[in-house]
Amino acid sequence: MNRDKLIGLYAQTFRENWSLPAFSDYQGTTYTYGEAAQIIRQIHHYFQEAGISKGGKIALLGRNSSNWAISFLAISGYGAVTVPVLPDFNPDDITHILNHSESIFLFSADSLFEKLDAAKIPQITGVVSLNDFSALSFQNEEEKEKWNRCFTPESAGKSNPENFELDEYDSEDLSIISYTSGTSGFTKGVMIPARSLLSNIVYAQDHMPLKAGDRIVSFLPMAHVFGLLFEFLFPVSVGCHVTFLTKPPTPQLIIKAFQEVKPNLILSVPLVIEKIYRKRILPVLEKPLLKFLLKVPGIQLLLYKKVRASLVETFGGNFHEIVIGGAPLNHEVETFFRKIKFPFTIGYGMTECGPLISYEPSNTFRPSSAGRLVDRMEVRIDSNDPFHEVGEILVKGTHVMMGYYKNEKATAEAIDSEGWLHTGDLGIIDANDFIYIRGRSKNMLLGASGQNIYPEEMEAKLNNYPFVLECVITEREGKLVAFVYPDPELIETEKPGDARLKEIMVENCRQVNKELPKFAQLSSIILVEKEFEKTPKRNIKRYLYT
Repeated sequence: MNRDKLIGLYAQTFRENWSLPAFSDYQGTTYTYGEAAQIIRQIHHYFQEAGISKGGKIALLGRNSSNWAISFLAISGYGAVTVPVLPDFNPDDITHILNHSESIFLFSADSLFEKLDAAKIPQITGVVSLNDFSALSFQNEEEKEKWNRCFTPESAGKSNPENFELDEYDSEDLSIISYTSGTSGFTKGVMIPARSLLSNIVYAQDHMPLKAGDRIVSFLPMAHVFGLLFEFLFPVSVGCHVTFLTKPPTPQLIIKAFQEVKPNLILSVPLVIEKIYRKRILPVLEKPLLKFLLKVPGIQLLLYKKVRASLVETFGGNFHEIVIGGAPLNHEVETFFRKIKFPFTIGYGMTECGPLISYEPSNTFRPSSAGRLVDRMEVRIDSNDPFHEVGEILVKGTHVMMGYYKNEKATAEAIDSEGWLHTGDLGIIDANDFIYIRGRSKNMLLGASGQNIYPEEMEAKLNNYPFVLECVITEREGKLVAFVYPDPELIETEKPGDARLKEIMVENCRQVNKELPKFAQLSSIILVEKEFEKTPKRNIKRYLYT
């Protein structure tokens, strides 16, 4: 296989696996590689007839699905730039992203497009349904008719392994603009070039054994690069069959899908693994009889073996390892999984690296690490003794982004004059380039399904509500809570009383949740009596409250 070109990987894998299943919606439609190729050909036919240029920005708005995947490959294989948008963003944030990215065309789930005001996205020339590829909205009737005419095998022509071709990117061409937040004022559209995606995929091919016909369950949001790369692009590059969970991925649904699909490789975020541990394993381990038996050496090994077998079966029983990323795994959970020899590993990355920075297979993984630095990347710890003294983790290399779209200030803050990307994470390394994360100078939280949650954005909204002087949002027992210091001057003036103040905060919580995505909903507001402690720069010392 020629691995020098990103799009060449997909042209080749489609031709070689034409009759194999490529994409399935869980308990729904399945497409073979050949059937997906036919739809891509029809989309390309319209793009050409409509005069959409290479490098044009085309947005994708919807939950994981076969049609989302096919649309992504059609956009990339045309040489255009994909703008994936999280379906959980509120309509104002989605509108802002579509406008900021200068997207000219949109593939959208019907229910999500209904919530948008088309008048506020005038540069979008056409909107096509991710439900069935029907025309949802076009600037004029002529363009709508053009889509309906072009999106047919009769007009586009029949696709076959001999005539299936995709346009190629140059290595430095922009491929994806990935928005890590949607709010104006916090906008960061990460510009990911073709070289970054190609290097991530080639690394995965070299280190994560998958082959044609293997099965994957995709439940991490493909609008984020972790799910996009390792539950979709990498598996497809070797001819796998990807099943998409088209509904919000609850742990129950995920486990049910694993047991039915029996995937060969599993990607997850810590929260899913930790919930399974706490709900399925811990209650059993804490039974008095089992606690006693676990102290008996011979019986302990036997019990651990049974727990491991049960856990493996929970995940479908057919995987070679689970790769956990996105946030640190709870130390207690990691220690127990090591004890029972459960096949899992922990990777580290960020959107700005498309995403991989470090990974190591489960059989050679070093406990408490975040894996070993990946190929074609360099790492440096900003401290006097990187092996022992914690410092900021800096990386450079093929995976690093081009910068933030239309945000030179943020780009300059992230990538220094020598090309080092400042991750904002703190850690050390060892002589073999294993990375050990010791803290997060960034404050990002992780949603249950892998969504990035930026508390500063939420705090900026909540600070506008009645009686809120300042606040800190953090995670407690898997839920987001806001600690609020109420405005003492306003309390002195209006004297609402304790009971009324609490009622106001309940209402504030309800109202601010209307502005927030579903994955970032506040569970409660907790009042604090003293002003938050500050640094000399008057920044809240967040670590005291998180």
